[in-house]
Amino acid sequence: MDQLRGIIAGTSAIDASAADALAGAVGGSIRFWIDRQEKYEAALAQAVQAVTADDGDFWLQNVPLPEPKPRGKISEQLRSAELQKRLAFYGVSTITSWRARYGSEQNAARFRTSTSFIPSEGATSLWLRRGELEASLTSTQPWSPIRLKERLAEIRALSKISKVARFLPMLKKLLAEAGVALVIVKAPTGCRASGASRLIAADKAMILVSFRHRSDDQFWFTIFHEIGHLLLHDAAPFVDEDGMGEEDPCEQEANEFAVDLIVPDHRVSELYRLGDDPEMIRRFAVSLGVAPGLILGQLERRRLVDYGQFRKLRRFWTWQQIEG
Repeated sequence: MDQLRGIIAGTSAIDASAADALAGAVGGSIRFWIDRQEKYEAALAQAVQAVTADDGDFWLQNVPLPEPKPRGKISEQLRSAELQKRLAFYGVSTITSWRARYGSEQNAARFRTSTSFIPSEGATSLWLRRGELEASLTSTQPWSPIRLKERLAEIRALSKISKVARFLPMLKKLLAEAGVALVIVKAPTGCRASGASRLIAADKAMILVSFRHRSDDQFWFTIFHEIGHLLLHDAAPFVDEDGMGEEDPCEQEANEFAVDLIVPDHRVSELYRLGDDPEMIRRFAVSLGVAPGLILGQLERRRLVDYGQFRKLRRFWTWQQIEG
């Protein structure tokens, strides 16, 4: 699996062993796969040669890779190698195409400064690409909005389960049955994203979450919000960062979708009668079939209780628990 992940990411070449494995699993001869690797390397080298000096500087300074970039002044040979790594990892050959898929042009609601570079842009692109690569290795049924809608009640009910190791496999399975690959990738330094959703292939959607705050209300709201984008906005690409895009109609619609999943509209009036009694909050959550932390989150959003007032109602997880 690690070798396959590396081949998809462009960090590993198809050698004789990999070619033999691919021939057996996918088809084609060993020679076919080796020839394909050679043609790919030639095309990649040609793409590197076509990168202008200014674009090369941008790639090296602003577009990160999973591993740290070299420090200090680099030789022309190392510069070329670093450019090649970036073109291979992101699967694009120009800054324009990188921006269109991962940068400021792929989500006007999020990047309101048009094509100007934003400090978090590079870190977010790395997070998105890592998510795509993991999603591409995830087996799913063909993408189906209808099947996703049919599973909403089951997905919502999983919020009652406190242990990540229990609910996460079930959540991934339910989403995969609807053609959605759920991927958890920790946000790198500089990335403020909590969630993202998009089609990564004609028959596969992705929900990417960062577990940014590691609390149940934030996690489940993000899941519901991204499902909202997939269902309401034709699986168009969205990246959601804290405090950004809130004035955008699509973001408002996804928020309303998530809120309605947590507290159906005909029960909202009851929120305002809960007061500051934690036991009443718990009972209301039980009556709705969701975790108390989700109700607490809604009370805080409406400023009906102070932030942090009932911290014990909210579940928090460590990264060790999340990563299993």
